[in-house]
Amino acid sequence: MPVNRNALIRYKTIDTCLRNRRRRWTLADLIDKVSDTLYDYEGMEKGISRRTIQADIQMMRSDKLGYNAPIIIVEKKYYMYEDPDYSITNIPLSDADLTRMTEAVEVLKQFKGFTHFEHLNGVVQKLEGHVYASGHGQQTIIDFEKNESLKGLQHLSIIYEAIVNQVALKIKYQSFKAKSATSLEFHGWWLKEFKNRWFVVGTRTGVASPMTLALDRIADIALDKDTLYIPNSEGYTPEAYYEHTIGATVMDLRPSRIRIAVRNEHVPYVITKPLHKSQVIVETGEGRIVIELRVVQNFELEKEILGFGDGMEVLEPLKLRNRIMDRVRKAASLYSPE
Repeated sequence: MPVNRNALIRYKTIDTCLRNRRRRWTLADLIDKVSDTLYDYEGMEKGISRRTIQADIQMMRSDKLGYNAPIIIVEKKYYMYEDPDYSITNIPLSDADLTRMTEAVEVLKQFKGFTHFEHLNGVVQKLEGHVYASGHGQQTIIDFEKNESLKGLQHLSIIYEAIVNQVALKIKYQSFKAKSATSLEFHGWWLKEFKNRWFVVGTRTGVASPMTLALDRIADIALDKDTLYIPNSEGYTPEAYYEHTIGATVMDLRPSRIRIAVRNEHVPYVITKPLHKSQVIVETGEGRIVIELRVVQNFELEKEILGFGDGMEVLEPLKLRNRIMDRVRKAASLYSPE
């Protein structure tokens, strides 16, 4: 049964609301939330009728789309899922779905040998694992790293849509250091993922240089179709932008030559997974090697070094060595007998 885009948005919005058990949802609340979402995604200013949402709930309860959603009414007023773990995104695949997805995997696998499509490899493997697991009634055989509790993931769709359609965003943003949120007009250029955290890179109205916002620090977000979108006219690319950077924090600094001694027991990890593409071995000695990087000194670099504990020693530059030494001393003081 074909379902139009607006209906899918309504179903997904209702599903998101009912999964949020920290709030009790009346029919009026659902109508308001769906109306707001359709305005954000489709620019629909006309509100959704009560009859439409009631029909959507009945459709989600039914087997017509395979949802069979356990939607109940509590105290004759509040809508909720009887099963707290239910979501329409978790429904099992039908045989027809499995067949079509298997065919899609086979098509995508044809591209895996082409360098232009190397970025598809992880996607294909993940999809192949899920299709195999669904078809054989087993758990997936490939478990990718994920953090489903991470804040800000709900903003991915609207930011992606804004970037694709070149639409500005209204964002309320509060950095870890700020005491309160700041409102800004933001123009996204690309999304960045680093260690399961997501960031959006772009510019804000009135600022020429690029800036990075962490999605988990966004308090509120909406499409801003009344503001003229500022494109990436300077032609920044992620490859060039992060060339000398570990992580997502790009600082307006020249890269430094970093020399680090690595103890032998940690050498295999550092060789098989370099800290940065610029990493080279410049010295091999008894009990250790010395690697050299050309990167900007930022917070993510320090976290990578500290993550190896006593397995790494910063040799140069002296400023970074002293900063790491100071952090290690403070960490050690937390475990002192006093």
